[in-house]
Amino acid sequence: MLSSTKLHTPRLTLRQWQTSDLEPFALMSSDADVMRYYPAPWSREQSDAFAQRVLRLIDELGWGFWAVEERVSGRFIGFVGLHVPSDKLPFSPCVEVGWRLAKPYWGLGYATEAAQSAIAFGFQQLHLKELVAFTAIANLKSRAVLERLGMRLDCEFDHPQLPVESWLRRHVLYRLHSPV
Repeated sequence: MLSSTKLHTPRLTLRQWQTSDLEPFALMSSDADVMRYYPAPWSREQSDAFAQRVLRLIDELGWGFWAVEERVSGRFIGFVGLHVPSDKLPFSPCVEVGWRLAKPYWGLGYATEAAQSAIAFGFQQLHLKELVAFTAIANLKSRAVLERLGMRLDCEFDHPQLPVESWLRRHVLYRLHSPV
């Protein structure tokens, strides 16, 4: 196990979660715009349970979906990082790169900047051969970030945890191979 890792970019810090992150994370996770490509916005209980789960995983592994804060303001803005999905996905086992940022921080390049740091960590520190990312087909903004990260569209698939009638069920899978 690695000790809990903290990553720095020019504008951001990716770090372990803190109690003070729970309130802004809950507000972000209840925002219909932020949660547009999820089945529904989250309750405070769902938000707190997710934060506690990823905090435990970071404690266990030394990495995960890190809390992200702006370096200048110290404000929590969301999460970015690496995760082993628990779903029985058609491409499992895998490690995914993922993020969720509060709406005021969209369009500033933060998702790309933080994800680049997480990807470098995955390849350089964890010696992963590949990272994946997946999202609903309609999530064009996240797909644009994936392409800026150099990830390549691999295939479409039906997300097994979403109902057949859900407009979100159809997903796209992106892959990125280690440069070494």
